[in-house]
Amino acid sequence: MAFKPEKPSIHGETPDSLGARLVEAGHPRYRVAQIFEWLYPRRAGGPDAMTNLPANLRAWLAEQYDFAATDVTGKKTASDVTQKVLQRLRDGSLIETVIIRAPMEGVGQEQSRRTICISTQVGCAYGCKFCASGLEGWKRDLSVGEIVSQLVQVCRIEDQADPIRAAQGLASFDNIVVMGMGEPLANYDNLLAALRIVNAAWGFGFGARRITISTSGVVPKILKLADEELGFRLAISLHGATNEVRNQIMPVNRKFPLEELVPAAKAFARKHGRMLTLEFILIEDINDSLEQARKLAVIARELHAHVNLIPYNKVEGLPWVRPSLTRQDRFVKELRALGVTATLRREKGHDIDAACGQLRLQKEKELRSDPPPAAA
Repeated sequence: MAFKPEKPSIHGETPDSLGARLVEAGHPRYRVAQIFEWLYPRRAGGPDAMTNLPANLRAWLAEQYDFAATDVTGKKTASDVTQKVLQRLRDGSLIETVIIRAPMEGVGQEQSRRTICISTQVGCAYGCKFCASGLEGWKRDLSVGEIVSQLVQVCRIEDQADPIRAAQGLASFDNIVVMGMGEPLANYDNLLAALRIVNAAWGFGFGARRITISTSGVVPKILKLADEELGFRLAISLHGATNEVRNQIMPVNRKFPLEELVPAAKAFARKHGRMLTLEFILIEDINDSLEQARKLAVIARELHAHVNLIPYNKVEGLPWVRPSLTRQDRFVKELRALGVTATLRREKGHDIDAACGQLRLQKEKELRSDPPPAAA
């Protein structure tokens, strides 16, 4: 399913594609550099702000392109200053982008390390049993411009808090994780095109080493990603250290079981020379036993991977429960005792339903229960 907007997003263009359209319309190609300077370092909201362009070119840009493929329609901030941003697309669909702040000692909140978690699809078709993103199924992939536009909107939010950094034209984040709504590798071509824009000197100029792509385990696309020139980081959403557990909560494992997933992950790590991350959501009585910890340690050691443990965020309508602090600590101590580097992530956005898809689901339910007013 593909949504066809009235105008293409300006944030989906490259110098080559935009330059060709400019020349075809009778405008000089050199204007491309000026336009991209306005789009990314200056974060212009529309052509009217591009004051060094002639009026006829600004009018042409306004006529040809959409400068707001995504639009911020709501924000929620947690007690730990994690912020969830709800963005509306042109077809009315909702997606989520999360700003995760990690304050650094001796500096103010505006100087904290910021990780942006972006979405790649409206909904998700992979049906992980613990995730809110796929509760209402998959609707469509995000376009290149929609993926990039999410980050532009985040920059505008962060620029207000850090005007000095904004004046320098710097990206308003330190890391990007592609771990939001959807299975990123199921929208492979659009995602990679968007990340090339993010990486390009004429775009955000953001290093590939600071971008992590997460997957539930789509083996052919992991192998394809391994052959890409840009060395993005890879995270595997494992969530189970045996096929039995993964089959229970992750349908993708039936197609790509651990016997295929682990060698693919190893091939990626070998080609890029980077440490992998294994994401592991801890769910009480499902995957938080010491037996699971021991089997996870075997996989992590084989892959030379870091394990990121995430206590489950409660999702309305799902039966799963977050383990007690005692069980969480027992699990991570077992991993470390077995020689695995592991991080136990404490509360991040729990009080604002920061798990993928929750805010979007809540808003869509509100919209359905609040019918539009009758015509006069």
